[in-house]
Amino acid sequence: MSKTVVNVANLDVRFGAAHVLQDVSFSLSAGTTVGVVGESGSGKSTLAKALVGTVPAAAGEIWVDGLDVRHATRSELARYRRRTQMIPQDPFSSLSPRRTIGQTLAEAIEPGRGRVRPHQDRIVDWLERVGLEGAMMDRFPHEFSGGQRQRVAIARGLILNPTMVIADEITSALDVSVQAQILELLAEIQDSLDLTMMFISHNLAVVQRVSDEVLVLYRGVVVERGPVEQIFTDPQHWYTRSLLEADPGSPGFSLDALPMASVTTPTQ
Repeated sequence: MSKTVVNVANLDVRFGAAHVLQDVSFSLSAGTTVGVVGESGSGKSTLAKALVGTVPAAAGEIWVDGLDVRHATRSELARYRRRTQMIPQDPFSSLSPRRTIGQTLAEAIEPGRGRVRPHQDRIVDWLERVGLEGAMMDRFPHEFSGGQRQRVAIARGLILNPTMVIADEITSALDVSVQAQILELLAEIQDSLDLTMMFISHNLAVVQRVSDEVLVLYRGVVVERGPVEQIFTDPQHWYTRSLLEADPGSPGFSLDALPMASVTTPTQ
């Protein structure tokens, strides 16, 4: 039996009067990936931010690798955030244009300092692991393509050997061929490190490819959860069925392209 790394129970998140997440519960075993789907505004990114501790929960429990995240001390949270990394949707905006890639990766290792020399071997190793050349550490973000910047973002997220990684729409800005390369890279690294991962995406074809389980969010509520095969072949909830009716096999499929009527009116 695989170790349970993530256990979320009855999680509620509110922004003022708005109830953004309601009674969200799920668990995640070591080395597995849960795909999180739902239209814009369904609470996907809020769930990710609650897990890394940057958005406070109003109620419920978040346990990650044995730590009670909601009641952790400041020092425990600091250590936890190094063990739970988020790979952003837009790596260009998250990379400082004034820092070389080497400095950016060094700062991930040693926050606030960014000294390359003490960590040079580790930086070169991770650049090569994500398919880049070690000499690229001296370049700046604008000198990289979109796919290369996403590889840098992956290296930055994994250079600390985290327990869990949250990938938030990391392929949405990439063309189909580059998407495939990034997904293959992520799968290889996950297997080698036994990473536990949450993969957030509007692209159902991508979610189907990378996930072991799928969590379907609708207006902040988990309306369906199950193994990827069951969700894609025998969905039980009308909302899940409405998402899949738009042909999830299309590489460019996006939930944002769905007609609003198909996601707001139950079929039965």
